[in-house]
Amino acid sequence: MNIRYHVELSEAERGELHAMLSGGKHAARKLKRAQILLAAHAGVPDEAIATSVAVGGSTVYRTKRRFVEGNLERALSEEPRPGAERKLSGKEEALLVATACSTPPEGRARWTIELLAGEMVRLTQHERLSRETVRRRLAENEIKPWRRKMWCVPEINGEYVARMEDVLDLYAEAPEPKRPVVCFDESPTQLIGVVRQPIPTEPGQLERYDCEYRRNGTVNLFVFLDAHRPWRRVKVTSQRTATDFAACMRELVDVDFPQAEQVRVVMDNLSTHTPGALYEAFSPPEARRLQFHFTPKHASWLNMAEIEIGVLRGQCLDRRIDNRERLKREIAAWERQRNAAGARVKWMFTTEKARAKMGRAYPMPSSTLDLHAKGS
Repeated sequence: MNIRYHVELSEAERGELHAMLSGGKHAARKLKRAQILLAAHAGVPDEAIATSVAVGGSTVYRTKRRFVEGNLERALSEEPRPGAERKLSGKEEALLVATACSTPPEGRARWTIELLAGEMVRLTQHERLSRETVRRRLAENEIKPWRRKMWCVPEINGEYVARMEDVLDLYAEAPEPKRPVVCFDESPTQLIGVVRQPIPTEPGQLERYDCEYRRNGTVNLFVFLDAHRPWRRVKVTSQRTATDFAACMRELVDVDFPQAEQVRVVMDNLSTHTPGALYEAFSPPEARRLQFHFTPKHASWLNMAEIEIGVLRGQCLDRRIDNRERLKREIAAWERQRNAAGARVKWMFTTEKARAKMGRAYPMPSSTLDLHAKGS
């Protein structure tokens, strides 16, 4: 029986449909249903609606029927679609998740989808499970047991907090030309040569280079960055011994900041970064022109120089450079351009923000613990 359904929208329903079509994020099928209902309300024939909205006649018919027999929400929403029952029950899915989060079998570094499918067959009554079934259930629970992420968990104790706040307070100070704050870090860099010459870029063709390369040794980069003004310097050395470190510090005070009464240097805890190295290279009065401020262990993010090294690698070193002299020229050009452009690190994290965001992790003084104990 060919039943014709007559659509009459209220003013509020028309307003809702027009608002849906004018903006916002909605599924394409839902928008098409809204267009069908508005056209049907205007008296447009079903065949014309199907042509203008680019749907089948059955879609127009179903949409109108669901509105007349139900309401606007029902007409716009998806009908439940028939399909096969889920292969895994709720308990079996929980078992899959628990298995994926457990230790992999002996001899395997991590769980794979194939291993999990086999294990579920062993643990349940299923004769077989497809790879896709396991993949979908894991994806729904946001589990990827074949992937791992390495990160360092710092121990936030009194020493950590003291060093962190010391560095943050330095960054927050107003610039003092006589007592500048300089961030220092170092990074090894490989010298990589080509075996076959790359094919240059052409219109419609990317540059192509051979995967084979020649390793020509490594060099070290000493990176200095002024925390309060747009200045940085990169020194290329063959090694990074305590002697090399002391020589760089001498150059920092004698060449880069000769008028400074004291240079305050922010650095990490490498074994060569010691005041003793300065006294071996300087006379005591000269050695005291440098004041070291160490970042906490596993907190190199507090060192602005590490950020600058990331910029250096992304802008200058992300390519094959085969010898030390060329590396020095390229870095010097990058350094001049970046200093001339006035580029600097704008540090936003302060001691106040650290106390607000990390307050729970701060160690609690013993006096506070005694007060809590008495209150309980």
